[in-house]
Amino acid sequence: MLSAFANTLKIPELRTRLLFTFGLLAICRMFAAVPVPGINGAALAMFFEKTAQQSGGGILGLYSLFTGGALENCAIGAMGIMPYISASIILQLLVAVVPQLGRIAREENGRQKLTQYTRYVTVGLALFQGYLMVVGFFEHPTTILRGFQGNLVTDAWLRHPFFFRLISILNLTTGTVVLMWLGEQVTQRGVGNGISLIITANIVARLPAAIERTWKMFIPGEGIESKYNFIHFLGMLAVLFVVIAGIIAVTQAQRKITVQYAKRMVGQRMVAGGQTYMPLRVNYSGVMPIIFAQAILMFPQKIFFFLGQHAGGLGTFFSHLSELLSETRGSATYYTIYSLMIFIFSFFWVATTFNEIQIADDLKKYGGYVPGMRPGKPTADFLHATMTRITLAGALFLTVIALIPQVMYSQLGIDYLVASFFGGTSMLIVVGVMLDTMRQVETHLLTRHYDGFLKKGHLRGRR
Repeated sequence: MLSAFANTLKIPELRTRLLFTFGLLAICRMFAAVPVPGINGAALAMFFEKTAQQSGGGILGLYSLFTGGALENCAIGAMGIMPYISASIILQLLVAVVPQLGRIAREENGRQKLTQYTRYVTVGLALFQGYLMVVGFFEHPTTILRGFQGNLVTDAWLRHPFFFRLISILNLTTGTVVLMWLGEQVTQRGVGNGISLIITANIVARLPAAIERTWKMFIPGEGIESKYNFIHFLGMLAVLFVVIAGIIAVTQAQRKITVQYAKRMVGQRMVAGGQTYMPLRVNYSGVMPIIFAQAILMFPQKIFFFLGQHAGGLGTFFSHLSELLSETRGSATYYTIYSLMIFIFSFFWVATTFNEIQIADDLKKYGGYVPGMRPGKPTADFLHATMTRITLAGALFLTVIALIPQVMYSQLGIDYLVASFFGGTSMLIVVGVMLDTMRQVETHLLTRHYDGFLKKGHLRGRR
């Protein structure tokens, strides 16, 4: 593997692409440090630092993790690339349910049109989310951050609320649009998927802070006794190794469906048939079920908490419901509902994005068939049944991975930032993106007759 990293520097084109990628990612990280004008970001950063255990969890902590700390710094990249991700998800779901968009997606330049639509939706979502962030988060932080004291907006800007909102919204929207453009440039001229790499870079940027907090767990300081020992350290290393190995195995796991193509006449010549495979991924939905479950569970918990503060005699009842759905409490009710929602959204995502009827029709159109299955509806039913079985395995895997950091945080008392690197959304994204990027780098190496990251299976074929 070390020789493969050395070989990447021997190929001029690949070396240029890697340097270009790292350079743009460094620029993206600058967006997490430049504050929005008129915002006292230091006050919010100090609040997050003092209440790390409470602010680490929940959808706000997840959002902050994806922005690489830009939200805590009130930086121009506080919204990160998330509006673009939301726009991509919306367009992907609409393609599955809106016939007009489905026809556009199947056109020759359909992908370019959908990309353009995604950009427009991104700008609209960024303006809307920027307004909500400025009004709700910056101007009234005490309503969102429990225990926060003071103001984030400086007094000079409070005297001109219209101009403050206008400038802040434009700054946040511009930050998101520039990050989107940089991500597309990385995809075209660099290595890997630019948008995914930006999110990965933001997550990895929190790794030094997680290492520091891990150090303080075992060596808290002079005169303070640690409740963790060397056995706990070995246990954490074992869990980390098992989680990473499991994510790699399940991310790459596929169910290969044999597809046979018959000979057919194309124009003036006969095209030979043959046998190929249709790969069906076990973890087809990726991290989306976990994100959906966390985002949706947040709303009833916040509503019950608000009612508990203002519902009078029923306040105790609503406060109890809020605690049952609280991520920080780690109740059995929360774990049960959270697990069920991951299961439901796993199948929902597959049902909306995997169109077995269209796949069966395309196979029939191009003379392909699954051995033992008649073309058309029988093939579609077979693909549906197969995808349902492997989705069940993928949903079980996602549930276990999602619960590991929750249990470590709420039951074992481990800092949430530390626990987030032992599973959940962040680890799934980091491992998945790294695998995809290494796969692209290895393709460049093998094309130019260099050894890839895995020598076994490649040297024999070239010799």
